[in-house]
Amino acid sequence: MPLFDNFEEFDGVSAAVEWAIFIVACLIAIAFVVSTVVSVWLFIKYVKFNRTKNSAGITGSEAARRILDDNGLEYIKVSVVGSVLFGNSYSHYFKKIRLRRLIDKKKSITSLSMGAEKSALAILDKEGDPDMKKRVALTPFTYFGPLMFVPLVIIGLLLDIFIFGFSGVATIVASICGLLIYVIAFVLSVKVLKTEIKAQQRSLELLRERNMATEEELEMMKELFKLYNIQYINDMIIALLELILKILNIIAKMQANSHSSSND
Repeated sequence: MPLFDNFEEFDGVSAAVEWAIFIVACLIAIAFVVSTVVSVWLFIKYVKFNRTKNSAGITGSEAARRILDDNGLEYIKVSVVGSVLFGNSYSHYFKKIRLRRLIDKKKSITSLSMGAEKSALAILDKEGDPDMKKRVALTPFTYFGPLMFVPLVIIGLLLDIFIFGFSGVATIVASICGLLIYVIAFVLSVKVLKTEIKAQQRSLELLRERNMATEEELEMMKELFKLYNIQYINDMIIALLELILKILNIIAKMQANSHSSSND
């Protein structure tokens, strides 16, 4: 018996596809629960370490400025912002490191780790790290790739309505194009993780070499970075499952259209 036999929109869709959609949807729900738990734990550690004063007695922006200048990156600006979207980030295009005001106003472990890690990203960029190069080249897809899927589907749907006579061809083609962009965005997320891990390791080395952090403080930073990475990996899993779900929905739509056409 088909899983969604009572829903008219699933007429003609095979039981295998219906079960696949159901299973993937359940996995997404589980991943979201895990993401919530990790986010809460990360927030707790983030705040705790932001209340712990670092031994160097400097803010994240001061640490970033020192590391950048020591590596010939005087032209990279360091700014303190209140933006949630751009906080704690390095921009290749604007040649700027942004740190959240909430952490930078404190001379804490969190502030020091964020300033050092974002500076390490700038150093990787200067050195021409291959993963960093690919990350920079594909950066636009990070922001716009996942957002393009729905507009493309709408465009395809309108083309079907007004030009192709409800054939569904334009909608399917547009959906496939949207999925390709989505795939590129997912591939980029892998590159982002690789460069973030490299930058984290590099930042710990930089802080140790300059005696800007004790071994105990470095261990705290490792714990913070580890939670960031777990959260990022979980987000990648969610993105992959959502991509699979979109593909399954396209297959279901094609089967439903085929079934409808055969009945006509």
